[in-house]
Amino acid sequence: MPRATNGPASRRRKNRLFKQTKGNFGGRKNLLRTATETLNRGMAYAFRHRRQFKRTQRGLWITRIGIAAKDNGMSYNTFISGLKKANVVLDRKMLSGLAIEDAAAFQTLCAMAKGA
Repeated sequence: MPRATNGPASRRRKNRLFKQTKGNFGGRKNLLRTATETLNRGMAYAFRHRRQFKRTQRGLWITRIGIAAKDNGMSYNTFISGLKKANVVLDRKMLSGLAIEDAAAFQTLCAMAKGA
């Protein structure tokens, strides 16, 4: 009787791994050990950068709001504190979008912040 191995299952596992490392250079895409290391490192970077992306986006929004507030004669700090005093509940992503796409609406927000 032939020896039973786990051939189909292990081949399936390897093929799944090689499919994920497709596009890497050299042995990183077709040697099991280096492909595994590459995949693990890539997944760790992806996990880290998903969180980093959120931080960098928030910084970008703040920069855009600050520039638009300067154009309306205010600093970012006074603009945000004025909005809080005026009970305007808009997050920085929305404010950034308004600063870019709808300058008139942003001017009214600046006037509200100055009034408060």
